[in-house]
Amino acid sequence: MIYKEYPIKVEGSTDKAYLSTYLISHSDEINIRKRPLIIICPGGGYCFVSEREAEMLAMQWLALGYHAAVLYYSVEPAVYPTALLELATAVKMMKEHAEEWYIDADKILVEGSSAGGHLAASYGMFWNKEFIAKKLGTSSDMLRPAGMILNYPVITSGEYAHDDSFRSLLAGNYEEMKAEMSLENQVSADTPPAFIWHTNEDGLVPAENSLLLALAMRKQGIPVELHLYAKGGHGLSLADDRTNGMDGWGNVKECQSWMTLADTWMKEVILS
Repeated sequence: MIYKEYPIKVEGSTDKAYLSTYLISHSDEINIRKRPLIIICPGGGYCFVSEREAEMLAMQWLALGYHAAVLYYSVEPAVYPTALLELATAVKMMKEHAEEWYIDADKILVEGSSAGGHLAASYGMFWNKEFIAKKLGTSSDMLRPAGMILNYPVITSGEYAHDDSFRSLLAGNYEEMKAEMSLENQVSADTPPAFIWHTNEDGLVPAENSLLLALAMRKQGIPVELHLYAKGGHGLSLADDRTNGMDGWGNVKECQSWMTLADTWMKEVILS
């Protein structure tokens, strides 16, 4: 494995923003010339970046044969669109180095948990906005994602909102921009396919966030796979002992199948 940390700097970035890459070393003994890559955006309500939803997820994707990277994006006092531009910068970097790092440039996905799911989904909605390509000095085609993996994501700023996430993301622009950041209303024909999972017992980010997004994607005819687990609270990550919380709340057997299901979805929808 090739592990390296790269500073990520855009207008408004904090000094803590960086990308950690976890790249499977190329071998002439293995009949794989290039691999898909998943860029992971941990959660944290846009006020911190959760370690529980970062490296351990990357390790599991590596074990399944994918390249992975973790974006430690800027949080408050940084405001929108800083984190979005940082994610776009990460995608651009991976595509620019695709040949060197044996990455399949057409199979780069964004993954996010909770507020990181909002960031990943925001990228899925806004990747082709002119201002992003202009800020990064590139074309929108260079920034196109292949898909989204969304773990109990923050999506809506409406009735079922996790309001604290939107207030941290937008700060003084909260009232002006919260409707625009309600992502179920931003789905278009250019939104990539998505794998989404949530829990019915999530008391922090209600499952309606995922349901609203899945319904919006379905209306647009965009492939979407949604799993709603009966058990489990918010922020489960792998939902087992590897990412269990300090007080032992994060081990939920019923939810541990999600990554196997996501891997199957990858093979059937993204890689086929």
